[in-house]
Amino acid sequence: MESDTTIRRIKPFGTQHYVVQDNNGAQDRCGNNGYNGDPKRKPEVSLYLLREGLAASLVCVFIFVLWGLVHLSLQQLVIGKPTGEFNAVRARQHLERITSVGPRPVGSPENEVLTVGYLLEQIESIRVETATGPHQLTVDVQRPTGSFSIDFLGGFTSFYDHVTNIAVRLEPKGGAQNLMLANCHFDTVANSPGASDDAVSCAVMLEVLHSLANQSTPLLHGVIFLFNGAEENILQASHGFITQHPWAKQVRAFINLEAAGVGGKEVVFQTGPENPWLVQAYVHAAKHPFASVVGQEVFQSGIIPSDTDFRIYRDFGNIPGIDLAFIENGFIYHTKYDTANRILTDSIQRAGDNILAVLKHLVMSEKLADSSEYRHGNMVFFDLLGVVVVAYPARVGTILNYMVATATFLYLAKKASRPGNGGGRYVRDLACATGVAVLSWFVTLLSVLIVALLITLLGRSMFWYNHFYASVCLYGSAATGKMILIHTLAKNLYYGGVRLVELGDLYFDVSLLLWCCSLVWLTQQGLCSAYVPMLMVAFPLATRLLLAKEFKHRGASGTYSVLYLLGLALPYVHFMFLIWVVFEIFTPIMGRSGTEIPPEVVLASLVTLATIFLSSFFLHFIYLVRSTKWILAGLGSVFIVMFLLVSCGLFFPYSGNPDSPRPKRVFLQHTTRTMHNLQGKVESRDSGLWINSFDYTGIQYVTPHIPELNDSIRTHCRDDRPFCGYPWFLPVKFLSKKNWYLPASEVHPSSPVEFSLLSKEETTWGTIKMTFSAKGPSHMSLYLMPHRGASLSTWSFGDGTPQFDLSGEYFVFYSHGLTAPTWTFWFEIQPPRDPDPSGPEGMISVAISSHYFFGADQRTAQMEEILHRFPKWAFPSSWVSTYDMYRY
Repeated sequence: MESDTTIRRIKPFGTQHYVVQDNNGAQDRCGNNGYNGDPKRKPEVSLYLLREGLAASLVCVFIFVLWGLVHLSLQQLVIGKPTGEFNAVRARQHLERITSVGPRPVGSPENEVLTVGYLLEQIESIRVETATGPHQLTVDVQRPTGSFSIDFLGGFTSFYDHVTNIAVRLEPKGGAQNLMLANCHFDTVANSPGASDDAVSCAVMLEVLHSLANQSTPLLHGVIFLFNGAEENILQASHGFITQHPWAKQVRAFINLEAAGVGGKEVVFQTGPENPWLVQAYVHAAKHPFASVVGQEVFQSGIIPSDTDFRIYRDFGNIPGIDLAFIENGFIYHTKYDTANRILTDSIQRAGDNILAVLKHLVMSEKLADSSEYRHGNMVFFDLLGVVVVAYPARVGTILNYMVATATFLYLAKKASRPGNGGGRYVRDLACATGVAVLSWFVTLLSVLIVALLITLLGRSMFWYNHFYASVCLYGSAATGKMILIHTLAKNLYYGGVRLVELGDLYFDVSLLLWCCSLVWLTQQGLCSAYVPMLMVAFPLATRLLLAKEFKHRGASGTYSVLYLLGLALPYVHFMFLIWVVFEIFTPIMGRSGTEIPPEVVLASLVTLATIFLSSFFLHFIYLVRSTKWILAGLGSVFIVMFLLVSCGLFFPYSGNPDSPRPKRVFLQHTTRTMHNLQGKVESRDSGLWINSFDYTGIQYVTPHIPELNDSIRTHCRDDRPFCGYPWFLPVKFLSKKNWYLPASEVHPSSPVEFSLLSKEETTWGTIKMTFSAKGPSHMSLYLMPHRGASLSTWSFGDGTPQFDLSGEYFVFYSHGLTAPTWTFWFEIQPPRDPDPSGPEGMISVAISSHYFFGADQRTAQMEEILHRFPKWAFPSSWVSTYDMYRY
């Protein structure tokens, strides 16, 4: 901080009369804003501008301290001493026993026999222990069969047969008419032990059941603990329970326990729909709150390629609920690294404390009995560093938002109406400054995206996957430097090179106006997330009003600068927590988002947007600092050094370090494909290792280790075959269009698919009804591709309306439990009036693929040989499959 060589402040902003006097006493005018020698000017006041080093230090310390507070709060898993009601040590024992059997895909003995047996054993132990208490415990093992369509992953249909649910009903001995539902799943994806997703939740639920059953005070309502055994098969078991189980009709609300990461804090990221009393229950009861309505609105927007049982209970059961999930360390989600030892006991303790407290509150609440009375309305909710949750009705939030917006516009209007501001001079200056700010955003974003494109073209994409802060240094320094440069040029050129405190005042108003506009827009859209810009307007405005006298008399003094930053601390620390959540979720997602989404563009955009938002109220300081040349030099140096290091390949994207793995995900199937013509004869047959990379780098880092896996064996989509002629397990070909096919020997599973056309008949309304039967492993995928001019009119799945995917084909996902009868289905097709001579023969192509996720059929010798050659930083999820196509 130092005096700006006797800058005279004549009038407050609005009159725009400034004088700058050099050391010789000569006066310089600031364009039309210069002082013209009015003898009635006010007395001189010495106004301060910040030294460059001090300004940079203050902002850096402010950012680092708040970022440190965010991380400190995340590490503080348990606040206070546990009450002893929930025993995390016993829950950990359950977790270790469940995961000890290894991966538990649906249909495997590990899932259907060993895990089910252990859960039933523990539940029976609790029942016997609490038999003399005030509660009764009833167990039902349900094995439902059903079908439904869902618009997840572009849209497909799911069919399940004899999957497993273990439903445990805890209620007073006199019975209960109203029930809460607590849901977890014990199945896993292939090749992952699934400790976090979702064995730990089932372990927590077992211990919560034990605690509630041992209560001496009878519960007012009952609780169903649903241990569902088919969630990874796209939410099948929960659908079977909520649509078919007799207890489901009494369920009034639910809590779903999920995971999108491994360990850490479980966050409430979905509630409702509506039913604000559920959020109020969580706020009132949770021991260690961690919740955000921003997460809810982002998740429900579909940006995140994931879904949970919450959707099934909401859409098919029409019941409200709370969705909780672990989100930290998503790099090892659905991999072999998702093991019990990575989950801290404190994580289990906090999750158990929260679930137990919230369930206990809800089952003792009178609102559960008649929840429809409290149905309407949404809630704004968010926590402050995990210490306290703020929650209020959305209608109150709307009023509060408009009050803050009104206060802002009154503040700006008062400035515009000051004497001497004739002709709307302040409004014009504010509009011009706003234009400069918005222009700086667009130029900054464009510049950083150009850098991201260069990194991609250099083949260094995803360098930040294992070095996150390298991306902050590269893209953050570029974004910050570009914005400072633009505003420095504006200050020195557009504003005549005059560095006056009133320019800082003007750009504070610009930041306030832009945040206020976003506040009004989000509120009008009905989004509860509008509370974020509300905080970003209310606190800076209040701070500015409180410091108005200090700023008026002393300018950017040290006292003013420190107090100004303190006034920004609360909204900024919360906003930085939201930034942490965004990067904690989206950085790992880039490792499993397919080959088509350029991750550099995504991450560079996120870093730039975070920089723009965080810098909004620091524009104030750019105009209050004497110079920015050393700041720009420092940022430029950081950018150049980082760009060179990244270009040289210093930052390798992946890591096989067991303490902090960042694996590359690869799907590898040893498959045999058989194509039949219209006459039913085999027209082609081949076998190979079909490889899918689920990130943008493809196999560029794998090829040096396995030279035969290179772009010479890259596949091309055959449009005349369903789903390109390859055994897609899920309908995600739009995400991963780059895949490779290495010729290999034929596979011979012990239980090959038996697929046949049972009947083909013409209906009286002009369609062809075709009935099929299929018998095979626990996981199969059915693909239907009507030829040009033909269309499916109805079928035996779901509600009878065919659900097609993004490419106009039809995908049916099939799974069954330990055993199941032959799968029989039918569809009706409207034949084409004018068959396409250039297209495939017939009116429809039908293909079925089988997937062997466990047992002796999962591996082949040739697959094992190539798996051993993958580097340790890769995670190849592998299995045997077949693909059979027929024309009709």
